[in-house]
Amino acid sequence: MRLLILIALALIAACVGPLDTDTDHRLILAPANFNDLPGWQDDDLTAALPALRNSCARISRRDAKQPFGPLPEAGSYGKWHAACQALSETKQSAELRNVIESYFQPFEASAGKREEGLFTGYYEASLRGSRTKYGPYRYPLHTRPDDLVMVQLGDFREELKGQRIAGRVQNGNLKPYETRAEIVSGQWPYAAENDPGSPLAWVDSPVDAFFVQIQGSGVIELDDGSTMRIGYAGQNGHVYYAIGRELVKREELERDEVSMESIRNWLEANPDQANEVMNTNRSYVFFRESNRDGAIGGEGVVLTAGRSLAIDRSLIPYGTPLWVEIDPPIEGEDGLQRLMVAQDTGGAIRGAVRGDVYWGYGDRAAHMAGHMKSKGRYWLLLPK
Repeated sequence: MRLLILIALALIAACVGPLDTDTDHRLILAPANFNDLPGWQDDDLTAALPALRNSCARISRRDAKQPFGPLPEAGSYGKWHAACQALSETKQSAELRNVIESYFQPFEASAGKREEGLFTGYYEASLRGSRTKYGPYRYPLHTRPDDLVMVQLGDFREELKGQRIAGRVQNGNLKPYETRAEIVSGQWPYAAENDPGSPLAWVDSPVDAFFVQIQGSGVIELDDGSTMRIGYAGQNGHVYYAIGRELVKREELERDEVSMESIRNWLEANPDQANEVMNTNRSYVFFRESNRDGAIGGEGVVLTAGRSLAIDRSLIPYGTPLWVEIDPPIEGEDGLQRLMVAQDTGGAIRGAVRGDVYWGYGDRAAHMAGHMKSKGRYWLLLPK
């Protein structure tokens, strides 16, 4: 009975759909040729090999008869197995180009009639923290509580793949989990340090604690000189709300100047208002300590800087190679014409032509991600 209730509630919630009415969510694919891909002959494709092989390691373990995802054109996993085998044996860029051209067909993606969309950036955040609360280290990053139920709707209906809800079961019903405001203020059952969901670490900045939830992973430089890599472990089920939109609404920022960097600067310059603004985003992310050598994306594989792309998973399956053409991420940089792989997603990544470029870890990655707000387009590479 409990399972039936959970499924029913999940499907009802899914029917509400996205709240962002500015984005066309229809993915239209048009067959293309490799000659249509801008810069196809110039990219060093071997830079994308780690991303391709990381996804292929997952793909190769899947049942050949299972559908690859929500796209009929993507076929079943079996269509991908031969391509992945060929990619695993390839080392040179020219050889890799021949393999891709032999096994894949490009499809130009558009959102309805629009070929161009928004591309932003993200990175593996760097924080300062401690395993215990003291002094400046008083802002918690929580582990996933035992009673958090996350429902992947695609497990019940293929057309809902990539959509999910979360909550807590009470008296046989799935109820909404606490909001970000309730969690950060301690108004939830697991505020005590010895409870499930207790802090994994304490950091010295509420703004850093907020942004690592947006990034989904990070590296904490601990007070004892060691480091802790943290990764996504769950989310409270509330819809992500971009606080940049809230700052525009409050006339604190102009729409064309909104970026990760400008938002961070405003929050740090206005500490008396920062918490209220951050709490307009009701979404909250829980973390786990990771021993993997790099940030882990939604696909469950290690991300590759400059080659991993976060996409709308309800439209594009994880593991899909994409050829991108993106305007310069910041002034003075070249535009991006390169092969990338769909390996992650995010609360703000919604729409048929929408992407978030993973830039890696460090100051340059933070700089690139913090300023990136570029127009671009992409082509999906799907098995012939």
